[in-house]
Amino acid sequence: MPRLALYAFIVCLLTVAAAVVSFARGSWGLGIVWILLVGLSSNMTWYYVRRARAQKELRAALAAQADHSATG
Repeated sequence: MPRLALYAFIVCLLTVAAAVVSFARGSWGLGIVWILLVGLSSNMTWYYVRRARAQKELRAALAAQADHSATG
């Protein structure tokens, strides 16, 4: 997992914990704000994971193309 995706995932877990605490204490407004931040941080996690996967596939394709042109 890329470093930025890992950081975003940790933020996601922490915001879930903060939302649970807020709702348990009866602070619905703050809990909703935390839930919105959970959505944002989870989307960031998936973005960084997909971006790393796409970059890895691109590097593999370019390497295969370079190998093919060098041998052909």
